[in-house]
Amino acid sequence: MRPFHLAFPVTDLNLTKSFYVDVLQCGVGRTSDRWIDFDMFGHQVVAHLVDDKEGIDTNPVDGDNVPASHFGVILTWEQWHSLRDRLKNHDIKFIIEPKIRFEGEPGEQATMFFLDPCGNALEFKSFKDDKQIFAT
Repeated sequence: MRPFHLAFPVTDLNLTKSFYVDVLQCGVGRTSDRWIDFDMFGHQVVAHLVDDKEGIDTNPVDGDNVPASHFGVILTWEQWHSLRDRLKNHDIKFIIEPKIRFEGEPGEQATMFFLDPCGNALEFKSFKDDKQIFAT
């Protein structure tokens, strides 16, 4: 599988860099005074500085109000649990607490949602069996 590229808006590059490097443990690539490339589990995500951002729209999914605009990575089961524990140690406030979604159904997954310092919604999820990623 090839890495994906995603760009997203932020209002504070220093706070963003600290969060993505110190909390999520992303590597840093090229930077400027207006953007930063991050290596997020082998994928290129780029924070672009903007003046302000709007609020977050949500969509109901399995009993939760999921941010309609969000991104993240599908981790291994062990990586997901390790990240969950690291986020809790950093006192990250979850907008959807770590949980098992669609339990006992096709697509059963571990998931959690939280915001980066500039209000971008992130979801990290995991499947015990990757064949469930696109299960119907």
